Amino acid sequence: MISEKEKRLLTIDEIAEFLHMNPMTVYSWVKDGKIPAFKIGKVWRFRQTEIDEWLKKQKYKKTKR
Repeated sequence: MISEKEKRLLTIDEIAEFLHMNPMTVYSWVKDGKIPAFKIGKVWRFRQTEIDEWLKKQKYKKTKR
């Protein structure tokens, strides 16, 4: 059985709010393939479970300076 969290689809605005980011930055990341997303028709959607996993992976990445 699929949980409610697995069913949950978020919009760019919801992801931006969740990550405390500008929606245009999220859109840019989507276009660059930096964040997991998919299109339904003309709009981008994000699975809550995929974002949670993506965030866990980001925690351990080192940034270049």
